[in-house]
Amino acid sequence: MAVNDAKIQFEDMCIKSEFGVAAALEAKRLSEKYGKDYLNCDDLVLIMGIGKNNIRNLLNSHDFPTIEVGNRKVISVIAFAVWSMRGVYKCA
Repeated sequence: MAVNDAKIQFEDMCIKSEFGVAAALEAKRLSEKYGKDYLNCDDLVLIMGIGKNNIRNLLNSHDFPTIEVGNRKVISVIAFAVWSMRGVYKCA
């Protein structure tokens, strides 16, 4: 393996590690702030500062990692943290 390849792999590992730590810290912060492990539509309105119709569209999009509980869609705090940070860390 060339030195440059090893350096790139090491940098990629560091970025992924930073992403994991940042996502875990954000998930912990949100979970403690809202006292929940899963967020519903109303929680997301408060967190994201956008309207319910936009949140409902997001909850129904295929790119948003929701789970269904009965007829409601929710997202785990960690899944939300990872989803919201995906643009910050391009490797994720």
